[in-house]
Amino acid sequence: MKTEMIPIQSIDGQPLSTEQSRYLSGFFAGMTARGEGVRFSEAARTSSVPGEDLDLLTFEERVKRELHPLDAWDSLVEASRSKEIPAKDDLFRFKWHGLFHLTPVHGSYMARLRIPGGWLRAFQMRELAAIAEELTTGYVQVTTRSNLQMRLIPQENAPELVRRIQAIGLHTRGAGADNVRNLTANPTAGVDPHEIVDVRPLVHALGQAILNDRPLANLPRKFNIAYDGGGAIGVVEDTNDIGVRAVVVGERKGFRVFLGGATGHGAFASDIGAFVEVERINEVVLAMTRVFATRGDRSDRKKARLKHLLEARGLEWFLGEVERDLGWSLEKMPESGEATGYRVGDRHAHVGAHRQKQEGLYYFGATAPVGQLTPKQMRRLAELAELYGDGDIRLTVWQSVVLSGISEAYVKTVEKSLKRMGFGVRPSPVSSGVVACTGNRYCKYAQS
Repeated sequence: MKTEMIPIQSIDGQPLSTEQSRYLSGFFAGMTARGEGVRFSEAARTSSVPGEDLDLLTFEERVKRELHPLDAWDSLVEASRSKEIPAKDDLFRFKWHGLFHLTPVHGSYMARLRIPGGWLRAFQMRELAAIAEELTTGYVQVTTRSNLQMRLIPQENAPELVRRIQAIGLHTRGAGADNVRNLTANPTAGVDPHEIVDVRPLVHALGQAILNDRPLANLPRKFNIAYDGGGAIGVVEDTNDIGVRAVVVGERKGFRVFLGGATGHGAFASDIGAFVEVERINEVVLAMTRVFATRGDRSDRKKARLKHLLEARGLEWFLGEVERDLGWSLEKMPESGEATGYRVGDRHAHVGAHRQKQEGLYYFGATAPVGQLTPKQMRRLAELAELYGDGDIRLTVWQSVVLSGISEAYVKTVEKSLKRMGFGVRPSPVSSGVVACTGNRYCKYAQS
């Protein structure tokens, strides 16, 4: 077999050596003899997206086609045994496992988790504290996607860190790069007395659907989704690629859908003018994500977000593609009849004590200074949640934490304990409204 007949022409961006070419020639000759070679060769040379010209793809898109990032686990394990910084291709693929190489810190990663809705149980927080202490330097942050990330992870500890996170029902998979990022939702879902829809079942179901849909792990760019079921603590859903907001139309509960938000581009999502029933919202959101996956721009990373696709093709075209995927038409928001979405208007509802819908119970929110947590604080949060609450620890997009299910008799006890731990417990325009860049200390763009 001639060298040019080998589907693979380079490894890690370097041309094949004579020895590698000889080995692969024999390998593919054997496949051809079994009738598999032609099929493999065609798959390697063609795009998975109909009508796509491979020569126009960005570097990142070509890397994804050479080896799907979810299949790079062996490379990650091998890199953990080496003291060398992995190749650029692999560093990009490792982001699919939630691991980001820290450019200024040799041989070290940052790990971002997937915590749908930001809802944690006490046992999970306790184990995350142990992981941070035993496998990292203990540097943990609350992100603006109701999430946690761990920093300064030695390269050799990365596989074990991922394994232990998965062992407690959480993930790092798809937490970075061209994936649907951590799903955000009202932190007090299920306990907020003012909410229209408890979005917890919807978010958990959507999270599982995304994790188990391989094509959704190959988007043109990152993708943010937020579910707002109403109530006191919002999720700034209009800054997401897809944001859904609960409304009541007559006697019916459902969602408005907003598209095209992108915080970094200063763009807010626009209402598409549709009403989607609660039972169908996940189906619609997944269809919209699939259309973006197959129609988004893969030739320019700077124009690859959903907002750019909407600007280029128009909302009417996009919704037509979504309806084709669904097999049914979206219902227009009724012109007559009132459509309301409750919002308390309390900008500081995520800080301090607030009544729950469950009689005699409260939730209590506290701010984490510049979004940082120590393992000691994490263990104490787990302890408070179990001793005085319902065992839940809820993270917010404001980098704060919320404990729920607290009896009125224990509210002051929880407040004093959180204050002693270094958390802010009183609402104020500064402590409640300011968020910190969670990466500035180790970010290559930072000046501080």
